[in-house]
Amino acid sequence: MASRARVRAPELVGAGGWLNTGGRELTLADFRGKITILDFWTFCCINCLHVLDELRELEEKHRDTVVIVGVHSPKFVHEADHQAVVDAVARYEVHHPVLDDPALVTWKQYAVRAWPTLVVIDPEGYVVAQHAGEGHAHALARLVEELEAEHAAKGTLRRGDGPYVAPEPSAGDLKFPGKAVRLPNGHFLVADSGHHSLVELAEDGETVVRRIGDGQRGLVDGTGTDDTGTDGTGPRFSELQGLALVPEGHGFDVVVADTVNHALRGVRLADGHVTTLAGTGRQWWQGSATEGPAREVDLSSPWDVAWFDGRVWIAMAGVHQLWSYDPATGTVAVAAGTTNEGLVDGPAAEAWFAQPSGLAVSADGERLWVADAETSALRSVSRETKTVETAVGTGLFDFGHRDGAAGQALFQHPLGVTVLPDGSVAVADTYNHALRRYDPASGEVSTLATDLREPSGTVLVDGDIVVVESARHRLTRLRLPEEAVRVESVAHRTRRAATEVAPGALRLDVVFEAPNGQKLDERYGPSTRLLVSATPPELLVSGTGADSDLSRELVLSDEVAEGVLHVSAMAASCDDDPEIEYPACHVHQQDWGVPVKLVADGARRLPLVLAGME
Repeated sequence: MASRARVRAPELVGAGGWLNTGGRELTLADFRGKITILDFWTFCCINCLHVLDELRELEEKHRDTVVIVGVHSPKFVHEADHQAVVDAVARYEVHHPVLDDPALVTWKQYAVRAWPTLVVIDPEGYVVAQHAGEGHAHALARLVEELEAEHAAKGTLRRGDGPYVAPEPSAGDLKFPGKAVRLPNGHFLVADSGHHSLVELAEDGETVVRRIGDGQRGLVDGTGTDDTGTDGTGPRFSELQGLALVPEGHGFDVVVADTVNHALRGVRLADGHVTTLAGTGRQWWQGSATEGPAREVDLSSPWDVAWFDGRVWIAMAGVHQLWSYDPATGTVAVAAGTTNEGLVDGPAAEAWFAQPSGLAVSADGERLWVADAETSALRSVSRETKTVETAVGTGLFDFGHRDGAAGQALFQHPLGVTVLPDGSVAVADTYNHALRRYDPASGEVSTLATDLREPSGTVLVDGDIVVVESARHRLTRLRLPEEAVRVESVAHRTRRAATEVAPGALRLDVVFEAPNGQKLDERYGPSTRLLVSATPPELLVSGTGADSDLSRELVLSDEVAEGVLHVSAMAASCDDDPEIEYPACHVHQQDWGVPVKLVADGARRLPLVLAGME
């Protein structure tokens, strides 16, 4: 086995304390003898949620030798709230200890620069690997097997149960509901995300009429819960979110964004029959098909759906794009976005989004409104011109609760939008626990209601508005107020410290080491890709654009005091064994938004670790 650098792991410190340990406070000493994988995550981040799913198999297979420790490191102010972290750990079924680090103390000690980042610590307490982004599960599995063999031989491996203690289960008809629609009969159909099922509620929004799905995580078609699905169970979903009614004549009445299954599902209301419409159950990666027969194309965390311009439009949060599904042809295709994460307006094919998570169509059908969560923005797509415009929001790192003129108003990670009868737009301002309103006629933003708990969607009902209070596990009906609520303005920027760099030449190095037993896949051309841009664009004098080299010379302006470098890297590695006829290949990818501050004596090299050790 190749030798590895040995760096002593810093202590794990977080002011929020530990979750999933039965109240016990842990230190690194408690993990001695185990292979420890630190997962630096934040619950707003779709890539972090992907990694939670990637780690489940590894966690189960090596549960007697491996301990995964989530280090929750917030981006948004709301994510520094301890109760919000408790809710997120329950919402996403995190079955390992989690350290709540609201001040990013441990993040800084481990020199982490991106969500998600995985750090591997060997049984003797040394850091042996670091991986940023997604797609590293295979590499981690190989490394774990090597460390098991090495430390079993040395006598330093300790087998047995880890420190995880399951929390008390919660009772209730709904568990972290995502979104809802009103059915023709006046009932509500709710995406009961935490129970992996659909729930039909009566007009009171409380009484359960029926449940579609057997409550278990899975991708199974079928009818109801009394009959059986294709594998002998009832139909199954996995953390479903968005719902939309579709016109008659397509064989289904409601389309569902089945988020963690990376699929669209169709539901026939007459009997509750569920059919997979689009997606393979596999997550989309760079290089995968972007159009074609819907059941043969991979999707990535669809979060919401809406019927717009004769098709189902999809908020594809996992790849920062909008896609569309045409039930007439049974095909899917990219409709807007480049997969780059950020806020860039313009022609749909050139626009950038950042985790689009809510969709709503204007009354005249001419505009699709988009809640762009990670930029805390309200965006829209014109049906006629296919251009993207931003109504509210400035970028990835500015957020808050500020009313007034749209150009200076602020949201905080909104997840839902609904068009109101007067043409204005209600925004479920999720991390501000508020319902906001944007009026296109006046260009003003106001607050309609506060003291909600992580509102994620809304439904209009006879002049009232029903809010899906996800973290209160309920629907709440509100009378739309005639006057706005007065709220003290607050503005925030990301809690991450800016990296001090010097103006002029800056060497950017993305560090990537193929896992043991693998090599870069050069069979069909370059196996790596690096894309660089900046906010504001004037920050970069040269060095923007895409290339295959993972190192690049940038030139920073001496006239810009601060900004953000946007770096997207991808590398493909395959089994390095000539005896294997069809080698397994794996894609590793990560997007970094690196806040930088330009100072005369700043760094002239910026290393970013995709996989390996710097």
